[in-house]
Amino acid sequence: MSDAHPPRHPSASSTGGRLNWLRAAVLGANDGVVSTAGLVVGVAGATDRRGTLLTAGLAGLLAGSISMAAGEYVSVCTQRDAQRAALELEKRELRAHPEEGLDALEEELERRGLSPSVADAAARELSAKDAWRAHARVELGIDPDELTDPWRAAAASFCAFTAGALLPLLMIVLLPAGGRLPVTIASVLATLALTGWTGARLGASPVRPSVLRNVLGGALAMGVTYAVGSLLASVV
Repeated sequence: MSDAHPPRHPSASSTGGRLNWLRAAVLGANDGVVSTAGLVVGVAGATDRRGTLLTAGLAGLLAGSISMAAGEYVSVCTQRDAQRAALELEKRELRAHPEEGLDALEEELERRGLSPSVADAAARELSAKDAWRAHARVELGIDPDELTDPWRAAAASFCAFTAGALLPLLMIVLLPAGGRLPVTIASVLATLALTGWTGARLGASPVRPSVLRNVLGGALAMGVTYAVGSLLASVV
């Protein structure tokens, strides 16, 4: 008989976690595209100087990516602190009242559709292996071994926003003055259509409304900022 272990398949929770990370990356890139495109197109409405466009675009990219990373870090830290507090409370309650904890676990398994006898056997078996982790995963919906790392979340947000922001920035800076604006706008709208499609597929939601929202939102942002930039240029 072979001693080799069977291949380990990804759990539903880990697969869902990866999909959430991927969806967050797509949304972060989408934010980078829209905000930076709105900024550089607005500046392009006021001036066609490459240096000014580059300065404005880089400032927007850095400000946006750092803001996204800081916001994600604070958000995940808050969530992680709340999860740790809930886990610690659950641990204390299990130490003080193990039988009540077993009954609560059994009730939760019954609520999820198991028959009383099966729920009782499952609760006892899970508690015998690791009562705290069993209660955390079943009752709290928290996996103590897979708490989100705030630094990783912040880095992912920073990279996603930066990746999205680079497209309009490079387009508006590198292209010749005569065609930079229409090509930048077309590239941005095409990218927004792609991110809308990807986000919808990852979230198992209708594709068309997601794409339309993305494209129309991006077009509105660029249209408003370009109009404001043109108006300021004519006034100043």
